[in-house]
Order: sequence, then C-alpha cells, then structure tokens
Amino acid sequence: MKNTVDKTVAASAFADSKPHYAILDGLRGVAALVVIWYHVFEGFATSPLDQKFNHGYLAVDFFFILSGFVVGYAYDDRWKGRPGDASGVRGGMRIRDFLKRRLIRLHPMVVLGSVLGAVTFLIQGSVQWNGAQVPFGAVMLSMLLGMFLIPAYPGAPYEVRGNNEMYPLNGPSWSLFFEYIGNILYALVLRRLSTRSLAVVVAVSGLGLAGYAVGGLSGFGHLGVGWSLTDLNLPGGFLRLMFSFGVGLLMSRGFRPWKVRGAFWICSAAVILLLSAPRIGGEDRMWLNGLYEAVCVTCVFPLLVYIGASGRLAGPVSGRICKFLGDISYPVYMIHYPFMYLFYSWTFTGVPFSEAWPWAVTVFLGSIVLAYTVLKVYDEPLRRWLGRKWLLQVR
Repeated sequence: MKNTVDKTVAASAFADSKPHYAILDGLRGVAALVVIWYHVFEGFATSPLDQKFNHGYLAVDFFFILSGFVVGYAYDDRWKGRPGDASGVRGGMRIRDFLKRRLIRLHPMVVLGSVLGAVTFLIQGSVQWNGAQVPFGAVMLSMLLGMFLIPAYPGAPYEVRGNNEMYPLNGPSWSLFFEYIGNILYALVLRRLSTRSLAVVVAVSGLGLAGYAVGGLSGFGHLGVGWSLTDLNLPGGFLRLMFSFGVGLLMSRGFRPWKVRGAFWICSAAVILLLSAPRIGGEDRMWLNGLYEAVCVTCVFPLLVYIGASGRLAGPVSGRICKFLGDISYPVYMIHYPFMYLFYSWTFTGVPFSEAWPWAVTVFLGSIVLAYTVLKVYDEPLRRWLGRKWLLQVR
C-alpha cells in the first residue's frame, strides 16, 4: 500500500515539473497590490463617478485571464484517457483529482478571510453601514457561510453590512465564487471543447461583456460587477468570468512565445496605469468609461498576459521580486479587505485623505506583512498537509 501511495505522489510531483511562468506570478502580485489602493480610495468616494483611483476592480478580470491560462497550461494534457499524458500516472488525471487540487490551493485563504472579516466586524462594533446593531449569532452565521463560499442573498439576516454583498465579511470572496465556477466548468466542459468551439465561446462572451459595459447595465458605465446577487450584477459577473477565463484557456493552447525584453517591467507599468487611470467621461457620457474598460479586458489584458508569458526574467533580482509578488498575491488579496472595513468606519466620518494617508500607507504595508506571515505559517503548511492527506502535491 505504501509503494502505491509513493508512486502516486511521485507521479503527481512529476506532473508539476513543467516550466513555471514566473513573470505571470509577478504580474498577479502587482495587480493585487493595486487593488489595495483602489479600495483605499473607495473610502473617500461617494460613488464610482467620483472615485479618484479608478478601475482597480478590473484586476479581477486580469486574474481570471491568468487563471485560465495557467490552468490550461498546467492541466490540459493530463486528463484521463488523453494520449501523451504528461502525468506519468496510468489513465491520467480524474475530475475529482483536479477539483481536490484546486480546493487545496484556494480554500484555506477563503476560510481565513471569512474569519478575519468576522473579527474585524466585531471590533468595529457589529453595526451595519446605517448604524443598526447586528446580533452576534448573525455574524457567526455569516462567517460560517463565507467559509463555505455560500453567498448571502439581498436582505438576508446574515448579510450583516446591509450592502447587498454576497460575502459581507470579506467582499473579495465573490471573485473566488466565480473562480470555483470557472474551474468546475473547465473540468466538466471547457477542456473538452475544440479550439474552434472555445474561440466561439470567448467571442460571444466578449461581445456580451462589451455590450454590458458600453450599454451601462451596471448603472455606472463600468464592469465592477459580480459582487452581489441583485439585478444584473450576477449576469455581469458570469460574463466577466466566461470571457476572461475562456480567453486565458484559449491562449494556453498552442502558445508560441514572442521574444520580449523587459516584459515584467513593461507589463507591470501597464497594469498599474490601466487600473489606476481616472474615470473616462462624466455622468452624461458613461458609455466612454464602459468602452475603456471593455477594451482593457477584451484586448489589452490578454495581450499583457501573452507578453508576460513570452518574456524571460532579466536576472536574479527580477526573479526574486516576481517570486515574492507571486507568493503574496493571493493572500494579500484575500486578507486585506477586512481591515479596509475598519479603515472605512473611520474615513466615512469625513476624514480627508490629507489626514488619512499615513494610515492608508499603514494598511497597505501591513497587508503585505500579514499576507507573507499568513502564507508561511498557515497557508503553505496547511496545503502541504492536505496534499499529503489527499495523496497530491499541490503548489
């Protein structure tokens, strides 16, 4: 029995030996850090129309493209019954094995994010945005459901902030809800599609996404949707997932790299500029902002991922930067927002940015330190343990 276990684990380790796209890891970290600053400036905006540091929510679309590309690259040739299986395991990988691997990779931080959200909500005084007191039991139920990625419906007693968020204790968890859906669709359907059929799915969803953005279906001429079950928010989230995850998968098939020097620095600068640009157009021309965001998501982001995957690191310094940014990217994304709620509870009293910036910097740097600490003392050890328990080596 032990020999069988050892062979299974060794084969799984061999399957993970493909070359690694370090630059893409670094770009994911850059985008995650920009998200923090977008959320910081939410504390000083009255609506998306006067947000000074804009478009940060498009990082989610960038993440979905990266996820589709990496998942397709890592798993497309490893499924049960495929000729030339790279896994070294007779019969290839099964759907349940893939889903276990993704669960191990993603879910520990989902759980921790929900717990941190409950703790900071209690510290804040267990009150909604309108000042209404929330019972302790409702907070605990919200935490438990968030740990299992069960979304809150509008008006539910456990939707503790009263803002119609799917995950009121840790808002960014909504993108993990869609990430899981994308992985399930990949395992059941998308991987089986021919390249031509997948291209059709990507084209149709891309047109739908562009129409959603330009047509102002979010109500604000933007693509910052998917975080709520209200109105057209949820369909917008599905469009974001289907295009971005799908185009990433499509690019991973038959990928042919270009020769690009300085790819990491070029792409990093582009990501920062695109995600922090001021709003395009005013309230009377919201379609311009929608057009900007549609072009970013459907054209520019896929190009940046392609360039990033094509590039090579210039030296050891760039390699260490990309590794660090890649390591903290997911933890920092999943643990920073509970502390933003505390920040908002202060800034929403009318504190200007000129007074709040030292605390904003503290939140930013503190999120990085906490993310790295959590990675080393919680996330990586837990994933290794779960990998051994389920006979998988999961990165």
